[in-house]
Amino acid sequence: MDTLSLIKRPIEAELGDFIDLFNHALDHEDGLLQTVLNHIRQRAGKRMRPILILLIAKNFGKVSEATLHAAVGLELLHTASLVHDDVVDESAERRGQASVNADYDNKVAVLVGDYVLSTALLYVSHTHSEAIVRRLAGLGQTLSDGEILQLSNIQRKDITEEAYYRIIERKTAALFEACAAIGAVSAGASEEEVDAARCFGKNLGIVFQIRDDIFDYYDSETNIGKPTGNDLAEGKLTLPVIYALNSAKNDEMLALANKVKAHDVTREEIGRLVAFAKKSGGIEYAERRMWDFHAEAQTFLDRYVKDESIRTSLRSYLDYVIKREK
Repeated sequence: MDTLSLIKRPIEAELGDFIDLFNHALDHEDGLLQTVLNHIRQRAGKRMRPILILLIAKNFGKVSEATLHAAVGLELLHTASLVHDDVVDESAERRGQASVNADYDNKVAVLVGDYVLSTALLYVSHTHSEAIVRRLAGLGQTLSDGEILQLSNIQRKDITEEAYYRIIERKTAALFEACAAIGAVSAGASEEEVDAARCFGKNLGIVFQIRDDIFDYYDSETNIGKPTGNDLAEGKLTLPVIYALNSAKNDEMLALANKVKAHDVTREEIGRLVAFAKKSGGIEYAERRMWDFHAEAQTFLDRYVKDESIRTSLRSYLDYVIKREK
C-alpha cells in the first residue's frame, strides 16, 4: 500500500463524502463562472488539509456533518487565497497547470476568488458552531496578514530567521493549525485537546513549508511544479539562504540578497545565490530544523492519539510531509 492510501485508510468513506460535498460547492449554473470553477476543481491536489481535519476529528470522536462542512469551508477559503495569490504574484502556473488569471484575466480571477471565499463562509455557517466560524474567520485574517507581512519584509534590510518564521506561521502553518484545531472542535474535544491539536498542526505546517522551500533550490521543474529559484525571483529569501547569509557573512552574497529583495536580480545571480546557500550548509540546516519540528509534532501522537490505525495514519502523514519529493 502506498503512503497516501495508508494515510487515508481510517477515513476513506468520510473523505468520499467530503469530495462529493466540495464538488457540489463548486457547481453553478452560470456559463463563465462554472467554466472557471471547473478549472479550479480539476487542479485539486492531494486533499492533505481536509484529510488532516477528518483524521483529527475521528481521533477525538467522529467525523460529523459539522466536520465535513468545516472541511469544505476551509478548503474553499484556501482555494480562494491561492487564486488571489496568483494575481498578486503574477503567477502563470499553479501545480503545473495554468493559473486562473493566466487562462482568463485578473478581473475574472479576483471575482471568482471572491465568489469561492463567500461560498466558504456559507458552508462553514452550516456547522452551527460559533467556535468553528470564529476560527475560520481568524484564519482568513491571518492568511492576509501573512501575505502583507511578506510584502513588507521584502522592503526590510535585515535578513533574519525570526522574520522567516513569522511569515510562514501566518501562511502555511496557519492553515494546518486551523485544520487540526477545527477537526478537534468539530468532534467535541476539550480545550486542552484542541490546543494540543492546534500545536501539532502548526509544527506540521512549518515542516511542510520548509520542505517546500528546499525544493526551490533544485533543478527539476517536474518535481516541484515551479521553476527553480522562483521564490528568489519573487523577492522571497527562504531558510537555506537566510542561514547561509547569517553564518558565512559574505558581503557579495548579501548584496545579491538585497537585489533579490529589490526585484533587481538576474537568473544568473539567482543561480549564484542558490549555489552559495548549498555550499554554506543552508540545505542541511533547513533539514535539521524540519526534523526539530517533526519531533515536536510527534509528541502529540504519543500523548493524544490512542487508536492504532489513526496513529499509524497521522505518523505516516507527518513522515510523508517531511520526506516528500514534490
